[in-house]
Amino acid sequence: MIEWRWHLVWELAPRFVDAAGKTLLAAGGGYSIAVVLGLVLVLAQRTRFRPLTFAVREFVELIRSTPLLLQVFFVFYVGPQFGLVLSPWTAGLIAIGLHYGAYLSEVYRGGIESVPAGQWEAAKALNLSVVRTYRRIVIPQALPPAISGMGNYLVGIFKDTPMLSVIGVTELMHTATAVGAESYRYLEPYTMVGAIFLAISLPAAYLISRFEKWVRRTLGMVK
Repeated sequence: MIEWRWHLVWELAPRFVDAAGKTLLAAGGGYSIAVVLGLVLVLAQRTRFRPLTFAVREFVELIRSTPLLLQVFFVFYVGPQFGLVLSPWTAGLIAIGLHYGAYLSEVYRGGIESVPAGQWEAAKALNLSVVRTYRRIVIPQALPPAISGMGNYLVGIFKDTPMLSVIGVTELMHTATAVGAESYRYLEPYTMVGAIFLAISLPAAYLISRFEKWVRRTLGMVK
């Protein structure tokens, strides 16, 4: 019969609280990079300079078609061969940012393409610059349809942070594995990791849903 050891849970709690903080930091940092990079990538694909559009489109497809784990290894282990020596934390954040930036660029693209063509024509008739057209007209209308996808990828990044353990980032899974090796007990540490992921992911999904509704109300898209 499997015995659950509560005393081990209380002893491990401080280590897992610290690891949870590092996991949130990794997810937040990677997502911040992805949000900015995704916008840059989608705008670069909408220029009239065809070589740039082609190169960026192929880059996005390359990133989306290869696993995150491979990209983490590539940035951390292959990078030094090209003079790019990074710490595990920095390499992990860059890999997550690149990976999810490519996905978010597609989310942005869907939102931008949902803006009616008449809005673009009206901006052109008013002689608005491209920057003002995006900032004042297109992006405010493209944001609400994109929030749901952006929120899903935020939760996805949080759940993908365990992949950073392969390069030594001490997030939740890395800590659980280390604890298991020390105590020869894996039931409690892995169960605690699952509970922590659940305790963060569910409220995050709820808050994202509420934020989407708030944005739509603020922009007058719902009554």
